[in-house]
Formats: sequence, structure tokens, C-alpha cells
Amino acid sequence: MPIRMWTDPSTVEGGAMQQLRNVATLPWIKGLAVMPDVHYGKGATVGSVIAMKDAVCPAAVGVDIGCGMSAVKTSLTANDLPADLSRLRSKIEQVIPVGRGMHREEVEPKRLYQFPTAGWDDFWSRFDGVADAVKFRRDRATLQMGTLGGGNHFVEVCVDTTGAVWLMLHSGSRNIGKELAEHHIGVAQKLPHNQGLVDRDLAVFVAQTPQMAAYRHDLFWAQEYAKYNRAIMMALFQEVVRGEFRKAKVTFEPVISCHHNYVAEERYDGMDLLVTRKGAIRAGSGEFGIIPGSMGTGSYIVKGLGNAASFNSASHGAGRKMSRTAAKKRFSTRDLEEQTKGVECRKDSGVVDEIPGAYKPIEKVIEQQTDLVEVVAKLKQVVCVKG
Repeated sequence: MPIRMWTDPSTVEGGAMQQLRNVATLPWIKGLAVMPDVHYGKGATVGSVIAMKDAVCPAAVGVDIGCGMSAVKTSLTANDLPADLSRLRSKIEQVIPVGRGMHREEVEPKRLYQFPTAGWDDFWSRFDGVADAVKFRRDRATLQMGTLGGGNHFVEVCVDTTGAVWLMLHSGSRNIGKELAEHHIGVAQKLPHNQGLVDRDLAVFVAQTPQMAAYRHDLFWAQEYAKYNRAIMMALFQEVVRGEFRKAKVTFEPVISCHHNYVAEERYDGMDLLVTRKGAIRAGSGEFGIIPGSMGTGSYIVKGLGNAASFNSASHGAGRKMSRTAAKKRFSTRDLEEQTKGVECRKDSGVVDEIPGAYKPIEKVIEQQTDLVEVVAKLKQVVCVKG
């Protein structure tokens, strides 16, 4: 299957290029689009869009099922922000647990300001149908609802080029999504039709099988968990901002939200396909999306152009240009302080692997996909809470 790339192939590292070639050989594949933030991942690269007929590859979704972004424009302006933003950062960290942290009690949606609760009970009732390997961990999944997680997840206060203040966050389905993904990848790898694959991590489920049905159930549930998780965090985030800027009587525009590790049922060239976006967002015509950079460079709010050649997709961010291990070896906390100057954030050794220098330049990534999205707003973070 031809590989459609929105980047210079010579800039893609060898391991990632081999992964793309491996995916292109799968007998179920009907298309492969590669985003400008492409880099090596487990089985399939991060930054790839894979369309299959009657099949889906769990590793092509990613282990953080439903990981994505949310952003909202506020009525605040840069002039409303205090010179010292450490208090605001501290308040955010008090309300939204990070890393492996979780809430002491379940966050009750009904107590959150203007939070839509429709479907909440139905969502949790479907938890009993997920894989036996993880379904008895509901207590933890409940307490982790509305938490950030670790790695490259973040909560940010940003200012756009007009001076408007935005709230933004990046997170996924927490540990429950990861466990479901790993469970189903293990199931797929044992199926007979996957034994001759060039890479066992590319094992697939095929239509009309109980394994596919079980995966689809758990997959869509985890994607919904991730969406609710971001919604809860955004509501908590808004409460903090409303409280800290009480005199300003802050209002918020509609929240923009998008997955970038997920599966969608879509139709192309007269075929119903299962489209997996691993490190990619949907960019249908007129659809809003979020493409973040690293913790010191800024992010973009975009609107999709509906390019069918990319399966209506665009990049999910800047994309790493070096591994976390390599970043820790190359950069110091002094480098981190220099590269995050002007941002109220952690500047310790625990987040050196997230230093801007470990990522591709976000401006170049945006330039490489002008036929996929148009820029609506450019944001620069002033507060960044890392996982």
C-alpha cells in the first residue's frame, strides 16, 4: 500500500520508516497517511493514520486509548494576569492530581459549574461489560476520573496573539485505558491469523469474531472515559480560574475537544473503514482541532480542511525528535530553565525529558500541513502544569 507522507521521508528515523513499511504490508490495509510529527512507537509509529477494512490493530491506536486535547477561550486578557503566576499554578495542582495521583473521593459531576451530566450513569453501567482482566478495578478508575497522569500530559494557561487567555489540557484514559489496551494486544498476538506477521505488535482483530467485538466494546468505552476525564478536568480548571479572578466574572466560549489516539468508523471511496489515528487528529472540513507544541514553544488552534488523501486528518503535536532517555542524557536542568523562560512551570530533573529541545519545531510541523488545516489561533503558554 502506498505511504502518503506530509513530511520529508529523509527526516524520518530508520526505525519509524521500517514500521511504516511493515504497516503497509498488512493484508487488511486500505490506506496509510503519515503526519509531519511522525516518530517511532510501539508496533505502529506515532503520527500515522491507518485505514483498514474489517480489521483493526490495537497497537495502531496506542496504549493510552482516547488520549487527546481540550481547550477553551476565556473572557480574560493578558492584562488580567498577575506578574507572579505561581499561586495560579499551585491552585491548579491542588485541584487536579498529576502523575500517579488520584482524587480522594469521586468527583461528583453535578457539583461542577454547568457540567453536562447526561449519559454519566449509562457510561459507568457499561463498565461491567469490559474485560474481566480489569473490570474489578472500578474504584481506581473512578478516583482517577478527572486526573492528569504523567509523561507529556499537561494543563496550561495560554495567551494568544490578540492577548486573549485560553485554558488547555492534554490527557487520556489514565491507567484503565492502558490496561485495556495491553490486555487486548496480548489477546490479538495469540490469534492464528497473526502468527506470520512481520511484527507481532501489529496483530489485528478481524470482523465477525468475538475478539473483535470485545475489543470494540472496551475501546469505545475507554475513548469515552478519556473524553469524560478531560471534561471533568476542564470543569475543575475553570472553577479555579473563576475563583482566582472572581472580580473579572470570567466567562468561557465552547470547549474544543479532540482525541488523537483512537478509532473511528468512516467511509472513503465507497468503503466503510476503521480508521485508527495514533498521534493524529481528525481534521474534517470546518472541524476545530488542537495541535500543541512542547512546554516552552506554544500551540495552535486549527480548523480542518477536509483533505480525503489524509483521511481527514492532521498532526497531533510537534512530535518527539529524540527519546526520553536521550533527552535526559543531552539536556540539564539549566537547559530546561533557559528553554522555558517566561513560563511558570516545573524546572527540575523530573521533567527534563519534556524539554522543548526534545521535540520537533512546532512551526515547521504546521507549515508541512497547510493543505490539511488552517490556523485559527496561535497560543503561548504562561503556566504549564506537567504530569
